This record gives sequence, structure tokens and C-alpha cells, in this order.
Amino acid sequence: MAKNAELIDWWRVSSANIQQLEENEIFVFGSNEAGIHGAGAARLAKEKFGAVDGEGLGLFGQSFAIPTKDKNIQTLSLRKIEKHVNHFIAVAHANPHLSFFVTEIGCGLAGYDVKNIAPIFADCIGYDNIYLPLSFWQYYSAHC
Repeated sequence: MAKNAELIDWWRVSSANIQQLEENEIFVFGSNEAGIHGAGAARLAKEKFGAVDGEGLGLFGQSFAIPTKDKNIQTLSLRKIEKHVNHFIAVAHANPHLSFFVTEIGCGLAGYDVKNIAPIFADCIGYDNIYLPLSFWQYYSAHC
């Protein structure tokens, strides 16, 4: 049983299979600092939501890239990923009219587990315009 099941904000759970967005919605995905969007959520962001080749960090079209790998496609340290997540949070805070749908960043090709990545996104709980994966909410419920 979860310690704080009430921590799951059900209306702010991002879908695990985002295929379309409304005009004010942003797809947030894990990228690399080189901006090579060739696989996973990064490829989807490029094909459907406006991610730009050569741009590995930031808001482009209806996508927001957060690097989890460096320019040589090596996994970044959690500390470096946290720096990029903090930049993302600042952008989300400055754009309350946009809704940001976060994928399980860092939990796929970068090789981290939810237990490593969810704590980095914990400050997002305080922002009504940031939607997190169910696995992150479950982590918060079990560990907060």
C-alpha cells in the first residue's frame, strides 16, 4: 500500500502514449545534447511535435527537449539531467498558458529507473501546467 496515495494527482497524469496534442500542449521528451532525434520519444517529437534536428534542449514547436545524453550519445549524470530539468521547470513556470506533458524521461534509452529520475521532477508537483507520468506519481506516493 502506498504511503500517500492522495499524492497522485489523477488529472495531471500524462499519457504513456501521446499521439496528438491540442494547440497549447507541449510534448516533453528525453533528448541528447547533439539534438539527434532518431529513436524513442525523441523520434516521435521530431515526427509529430516539431522537435528540431541539432537542438537538444528547449522548446521547439509543440515539443520540449530535456537532454539525458551528451553530444556523443553517452548518458548524462543525474546531476546534469537535474540542471536541464530545472531549466524546463523555469520555462513551464514562465508559460502558465501552456500544458507540458512529460514522458518517462531518462527511463528508456538513457538507462535510468523511475527511482532515479522521479525525484528530479519532484518540484513539478507544484505546477498545475506540468503533467507527469503515472510511474512518477506512484513513486511520490510511495516515498513522500
